[in-house]
Amino acid sequence: MTLTTGAYHTGADWPQIEAVPGVHRRVLACGDNIMIVQFTIGEGAAVPPHSHPHEQVGHVVSGRMRFQIGDEQRELGPGDGYSVPGGVIHGAVGITECIAVDSFNPVREDYR
Repeated sequence: MTLTTGAYHTGADWPQIEAVPGVHRRVLACGDNIMIVQFTIGEGAAVPPHSHPHEQVGHVVSGRMRFQIGDEQRELGPGDGYSVPGGVIHGAVGITECIAVDSFNPVREDYR
């Protein structure tokens, strides 16, 4: 896909997916080089430590989570953000149900 004139998206464009038990994701918008994804992480649910080649930058919208980047873990809440370079191990656990919005560069083709 190459965007030359822009695009609009609705919630119906991408379904909500249960990525792992208790963790749901929904693509909010996608361009040629960046993708924005909303994650809802249930209380006690975990995004297991993993890595991918995409740079990931995120923001906690609501709730609280424990986020891991490499060997460091921090408790994050509304207004807190994080950035993960491509190839670095990271993961999260919901302390309460939380919503985070992440951007990925390049686009996560596996999320389309």
